[in-house]
Amino acid sequence: MLDIKFIRDNTELVKKGVLLKGEKCDVDRLLELDSQRRQFIYDVEQLKKERNDNSKKVADLKKEKKDAADLIERTKQISSEIKDLDEKLGELQIEIKYEMDRIPNMPHPSTPEGKDSEDNVEVKTWGKIPKFDFEIMDHLALGERLDILDFKRGGKVAGSGFPVYKGMGAGLERALINFMLDLHIREHGYTEVFPPFLANRISMYGTGQLPKLEEDMYLADKDDLFLIPTAEVPLTNLHRDEILPVEKIPLKYVAYSACFRREAGSYGKETRGFLRVHQFNKVELVNFTLPEDSYEAHERILKEATKILELLEIPYRVLALSTGDLSFAAAKCYDIETWSPAENKWLEASSISNYEDFQARRANIRFKRNREKSPQFVHTLNGSGLATSRLMVSLMEINQTDEGTIVIPKVLQPYLGGLDCIKRVY
Repeated sequence: MLDIKFIRDNTELVKKGVLLKGEKCDVDRLLELDSQRRQFIYDVEQLKKERNDNSKKVADLKKEKKDAADLIERTKQISSEIKDLDEKLGELQIEIKYEMDRIPNMPHPSTPEGKDSEDNVEVKTWGKIPKFDFEIMDHLALGERLDILDFKRGGKVAGSGFPVYKGMGAGLERALINFMLDLHIREHGYTEVFPPFLANRISMYGTGQLPKLEEDMYLADKDDLFLIPTAEVPLTNLHRDEILPVEKIPLKYVAYSACFRREAGSYGKETRGFLRVHQFNKVELVNFTLPEDSYEAHERILKEATKILELLEIPYRVLALSTGDLSFAAAKCYDIETWSPAENKWLEASSISNYEDFQARRANIRFKRNREKSPQFVHTLNGSGLATSRLMVSLMEINQTDEGTIVIPKVLQPYLGGLDCIKRVY
């Protein structure tokens, strides 16, 4: 969340940021409630001062053996007034929190202004779009031909959007995950974490999924636990309500997790195969940095994620998201998209986001420099490094042969016992 003082001092900037992000919240209503709150606090302080002064006067009157009945009665009345104001203040705080929770993070000045994804700006492309001299198959046809993917049986078990990987399909998925984890751990200096795949409400609130995105998530009602939409949630909340030692910052965590997203209201989008699924696998990168270092870290995480694609020899492009396409909690975000020959378009495979101190305020994650009197909020960043579902689409389609087989990228072959090609096993 934003600092209320920042909202007071930068009201027009905040209103513009809300408008640029296309969010619906009432900044003026929040400031009105905040003004009432401050007035209540002032009134309570004045009443407490009067009560303390009266207590001293009562003591003096009793020493002088004078009548203090009226003053005692007034002091009792003051206590009742304070109690009433405290109750009103409590109700007001609930209203203020409701409004505060709906104000998004402000876009960074370098974020392109725009209404939606059409206004995203391409900042980099890498690799050559492959050309084929034979009729290509899409990932669904390849998966069925090679008997490595089974969406029909996944639908039988759980419903549409829940894929089944079989044989070398499962092996290829596992190889991808292990390759990415190993690279980030060994070359990029990440600490591996294997987190829970369920998270409580306070964790979901801390990273900004709640209250806005509750309808897009799976909820285990009996325990009031959410299936995580990304490992960002448990990784960031590892340090909720903590003050991190400054000498340990930056902290860099990497984790594999299954991810679950209902994507309520998105049924008009492409739904074939891996183009939109409700369960997918992802290797997530999460960083905790000092405020002055977060944008340098943002660029570094982008390079760490794209290194994966370059080693896999998969063409990609990087987009700077416009304000209208930016998530609720992010200040700046890059999307990494990989090329699908069969779809003849780019597919999102990763988002790299800088949240500045927005998540840290919600989750109360701070640090303290040696010479500072009070702690500051860290900056949090994360990125998919990478999500495997759409990456699998590009990998399968780009590496297909005219025989209907799939050539395995060299960097993945050691994870598959040296196998260099996926063929149909009868």
